[in-house]
Amino acid sequence: MKGDGSMEKLKVGRASLTWLNGGVTHLDGGAMFGVVPKPLWQNKYPPNEKNQIELRTDPILLEIDGKNFLIDSGIGKDKLTDKQIRNFGVLEQSKLEQSLKELGLTVHDIDVVLMTHLHYDHACGLTKKISEDTYESVFKNAIIYTSEVEWNEMRNPNIRSVNSYWEMNWKPIVNQVEPFKKEIKIADGLRMIHTSGHSDGHSIILFEDGDETFIHMADIMPTYAHENKLWVLAYDDYPIRSVHEKEKWLDLGFQKEAWYTFYHDAYYRAVRYNKSGEKTNELKRERYEYS
Repeated sequence: MKGDGSMEKLKVGRASLTWLNGGVTHLDGGAMFGVVPKPLWQNKYPPNEKNQIELRTDPILLEIDGKNFLIDSGIGKDKLTDKQIRNFGVLEQSKLEQSLKELGLTVHDIDVVLMTHLHYDHACGLTKKISEDTYESVFKNAIIYTSEVEWNEMRNPNIRSVNSYWEMNWKPIVNQVEPFKKEIKIADGLRMIHTSGHSDGHSIILFEDGDETFIHMADIMPTYAHENKLWVLAYDDYPIRSVHEKEKWLDLGFQKEAWYTFYHDAYYRAVRYNKSGEKTNELKRERYEYS
């Protein structure tokens, strides 16, 4: 399961997945692995000299039955201040439109956007700046799904989450958002399920087609190195919920020999496990330079 030198692709039943270029950040490794000692996690996911780890923010184009779905939206382009670029270790901003163009698509061809949650590193790609203080929706023809809890907090962040939920990412899309409560069927075999954990409104994405399954765990398992059920982020609002939800969905996925897909992982796009929880297949990210 190799990439083709431009964008990595994966086929799971009727679903075709393509990873787009949504930008890259670098965050503190200790924060990303919480209470896990560095000697353990650095063997799986190496830090740089600042103790930061590379984290992609790459949306997944999901094509099912002639419809184009997008999982999360990337870091965006020309929306971050110089200070934010420095603090978030942003070495590359989104080239999502360029990625779509290579596939013969535009942002107007996206039918549905599936937002696992609305933190800036997932939601900045939803809008773009058109003047100093004015923003507009990027995916104007799309329905945008996120959990009702997440959508409420996005618009009314608390003292902890205010630094992650930004007004410029939600105001231009208010007429496109369709929030759901516990879970929602998006298409035949495709569901979004509210888990909480990383954020109170965090959701995962589950696709089942006969014997073929993929589970997108989003930020309760942001990289392959977080497959240990107890390895959760210091950023998580409800870490024990993350542990329980990860345990639940890993146990289910192992029984179904599912693929697990990643938005943040700098090394793997997807990993597949057998019923014993052993890795049986993988789709690695091509470590090429984007022009």
